[in-house]
Amino acid sequence: MHPFPAIAPAVARLRGPDPVEGAPTLLFCVGATKAGTSWLYDYLSGHPDCHLRGTKELHYFDCHDLDATWARSDVKARIARIEEALASAGPARALDLAAELADLKALLKLLRKPVDEAAYVAYLTEGRGEEKLVADITPAYSLLSAERLRGMAALLPDVRFLYILRDPVARLWSHVRMMARRRDGEGKVARGRAARILDGVIAGRETEIAVRSDYRGALERLNAAVDPSRVLVAFYEELLTVPGIRAVCAFLGIAERPADLGRRVHEGVALAMEPAQVRAARDWLRPQYEYVERTMGRLPQSWRRALTEV
Repeated sequence: MHPFPAIAPAVARLRGPDPVEGAPTLLFCVGATKAGTSWLYDYLSGHPDCHLRGTKELHYFDCHDLDATWARSDVKARIARIEEALASAGPARALDLAAELADLKALLKLLRKPVDEAAYVAYLTEGRGEEKLVADITPAYSLLSAERLRGMAALLPDVRFLYILRDPVARLWSHVRMMARRRDGEGKVARGRAARILDGVIAGRETEIAVRSDYRGALERLNAAVDPSRVLVAFYEELLTVPGIRAVCAFLGIAERPADLGRRVHEGVALAMEPAQVRAARDWLRPQYEYVERTMGRLPQSWRRALTEV
């Protein structure tokens, strides 16, 4: 396996490939789920060098390749909610809602048609001025085949991939809490429900959650499909630091801008794991820790602590 560039505490800058003059750089942030991708979307959306659409996760390729038909249903539901809100919105709010509505309708039109790479690129770049970067931040893309990833890497002359690794146990528990909240009629995170979901993951029943924990599979598919110089693997625990943001900006070829490193986006409901749950999850995920260490050559200190605590 070829080594990927990675953020390290001692790295001040990590320079990516030279951009192609006139064409934007296209970033695919392909995961991981519950590893800071929403924070990154907010940061890049407010960056003057970046042009991002109003929806973070476009789900374009998994909608077609993995039959994620729920993505179209989700967009239709969001359109219905906005249309309802428009009926009682004031003038200023109505303008914002109308822009969001137009964006979602364009996305739904795109998702309803067969794969059309030219239409997809046109959607990403619509309204772009001089911004250097366009992006699609969809963690589900980590599940795509190497063949699809290879095609994505050829969509524009300059395509780069970012994959964010979070401590496996912490990522899994955050994902479990998110699913527990979604399945609760009142949107609460009940300890019993979360425990049952976690048990199901470890027992092989909750495959949708389990596959998002498979760092090895995602990295091996990326390695098979994409030039390693165009992939940055970042540890979540190091991303939200000044050196981390500096390295990401350098890799993407955009100017370094101040970031609100203390802000959390879509942070889950607090619920601590029981010691027995930590041990069970750690044992199940130990091959992921070992694979990442072999591949990256190291683990963050917080990951090492997670392997020995409790």
